[in-house]
Formats: sequence, structure tokens, C-alpha cells
Amino acid sequence: MNSFMKKHKPLITKLIFIVVFLSIWEYVSIGNKLGPKTEIILPSLGAIGKAFVKNFVQGYAGQSLWIYIGNSMWILLVGLFIGILLAFVFSGLSIINETFRYIYDFMVSIFDLLPGIALLPVVIIIFGIRVEVIIFLVVHSVLWPMSRNILDGFSSIPRIFIEAGKNINLRGLDLVLSIYLPAAATHIISGLKSGWARAWRGLISAEMIFGIASSPGLGLYINQMRTNLNNAEMYATLLVIIIVGAFVQYGILQPIENHTIRKWGMVR
Repeated sequence: MNSFMKKHKPLITKLIFIVVFLSIWEYVSIGNKLGPKTEIILPSLGAIGKAFVKNFVQGYAGQSLWIYIGNSMWILLVGLFIGILLAFVFSGLSIINETFRYIYDFMVSIFDLLPGIALLPVVIIIFGIRVEVIIFLVVHSVLWPMSRNILDGFSSIPRIFIEAGKNINLRGLDLVLSIYLPAAATHIISGLKSGWARAWRGLISAEMIFGIASSPGLGLYINQMRTNLNNAEMYATLLVIIIVGAFVQYGILQPIENHTIRKWGMVR
């Protein structure tokens, strides 16, 4: 029994925390501990559960929540693909060309500190309110943290690895693909996790600020629920966002990271 508890202590601790948190939530909600506005501020777990099902069955204005999820994920995947591709291309060029490395490292240092939402007014003025604007913000959210991790990974590679590659006549792109990328694998995965998280938050934020009727997403859905005072549905949608994020983080990225660590013989 002790060995079982020790082995599964992280999971058990998290489950206990969730149970305690939900118990306190339900106690405050049912007991109206926040006064007349309790039902608005903290709907009961039963109401949120019913709203969760209702979101997928009825949705809003005849559109199921599945439509909103699909639109958000499509925009996210397009933005992630472009951002990740550009991060690899530009980071690789920074190894091949020293002048480009100086310039790109400077750009990463600047733009990595600039929230995508801060760029939103400028981008809207230039391009108008279009789906491409949200895709641009997703690209911005993933490109710079991903590039920073890749560049840091390249910098941490032992010089002997690079010299060994050059000794077998690896140059330019071949050197990047054969030496730099495999040696920086853990940094790349960490950058992907960081970029994904920032892109997901940026996407939802952008959709909340300006929703696009032709491609309504989860952020717009939350805003619609808030506007109509459907607070239980709003909390249920937040739960969907958490579930999607957790699935990508722990169901996709975490196994990839673990496989990478085992494949390249790296331990933490």
C-alpha cells in the first residue's frame, strides 16, 4: 500500500486538490455565501454540468459548440504550422549565416517581449477584421518563444559535437539537420510547449476582443455567453478550453517530449 501511495502520490495529490476545490465551490454556491449574486458569480456544479451538455446539443444561435471548437482549432493549427516552420527556417539560417544570426537574435529578444494582443490594434488598422489577423497573432505567439528555445538549444551544444560534424564534411543545412537539431531536441520540445500555450491563450483572447461571424471560435462563444448572462454556459466553455489545452499538453506534447528524451539518451 505504501509503495502504491508513493508511486501515485502526484496524481493522488492533484485529485484531492480538485475534490476539495469543487467541494468549496459547491458549498459557497448552494449556501449562497456571496449573497444574492452567488448564483451569477458561482453557479452550482449541477448547473454547469447541464450547461456543458447544452453547449454541445443546442449551442448558440443554432450553432453547436463543436462548430466553435472546430473553427478555433483550424485557426490554431494553421498559425502553429506557419509559426513553427518559420522558427525552424530562421533559426537554421542563423546558424548558416552569422550576420543573419545577429539580426534575428535581436528580433527575437524584442518581439518575444511584445504580447500579441498589443499588436492587435495595429494589425486591424492595416488588414481590417479578418480571420488572417487572428492567424497572424497565433504565428506571432509561437514564433518568438519557439525561436528563442531553438537558439538557446543551439548555443548549449558542446563544441566537440559541431567539430565532429565538420570533420565528416557536414556543412550548412546538413550540419543543422544532422547535428544542431538532434542535439537541441529537448529545447525544441520545450519551445513547442511554450509556443503552443501562448498561441492558445492569444487565440482565445483575440476571439474575445473581436469575433468573426464567418468563423466564430471559442473566445467569441464565451463573450456571447457573458453578454447574455448565461454564466453557467460561460463556465462550461472555460472548462472545454481547459480540457482541450490539457489534452494537447499532456496527451500529445508530453509523450513527444518523453520519447525524445529516451531516444537521445537525455535525462532530467
